[in-house]
Amino acid sequence: MIVDLFSTSKNILPFDGEAEYHGPIMSLSDAQHYFNSLLNDIEWMNDQANIFGKLIITKRKVAWYGEESFNYTYSNTTKSALPWTKELLELKELCEKESGETYNSCLLNLYHSGEEGMAWHSDGEKDLKRHGAIGSLSLGAERKFAFKHKSTKQKVDVYLEKGSLLVMKGRTQENWLHRLPPTRKVLTPRINLTFRTIDNT
Repeated sequence: MIVDLFSTSKNILPFDGEAEYHGPIMSLSDAQHYFNSLLNDIEWMNDQANIFGKLIITKRKVAWYGEESFNYTYSNTTKSALPWTKELLELKELCEKESGETYNSCLLNLYHSGEEGMAWHSDGEKDLKRHGAIGSLSLGAERKFAFKHKSTKQKVDVYLEKGSLLVMKGRTQENWLHRLPPTRKVLTPRINLTFRTIDNT
């Protein structure tokens, strides 16, 4: 059973966007339970990116799930969504209740250690609902997450705790880049669930 800790959200971006950090939204025992379940039961695959005509395969693993077999294209590769699992539906419901948003899909990332990260980018793919919310749920290792404004280059960092929720919405993707910086200090894996909305209209 998930315990909602009724955390208070705070917009950590100073301007040009909304990134609401809710902190932990479940107990540590629930966070560990879901981490173990997703680690073993999700259909993980090494991510791929087609950059300047060259296929790059990452150490980081990903999985794409949704309420329909949505196609999602990023880094010049396309994925077709798998049907929701029981655990993913439970976590989606919790994130929707906490954020006041609705989601119809989820891109999961598995980072095996701190040496695996994500470079600067924004989630502005044409498949996504314009100005739609992205609910980012963190399980496993705690990691630093960074934002950088596209024009001013101002940076904002947040430390993502176990079981915590970060919701990016509004004009955030238009004006800010974000990344997961690699670090040698973290030796254990992290699972990140990014709940989002595909708009096929």
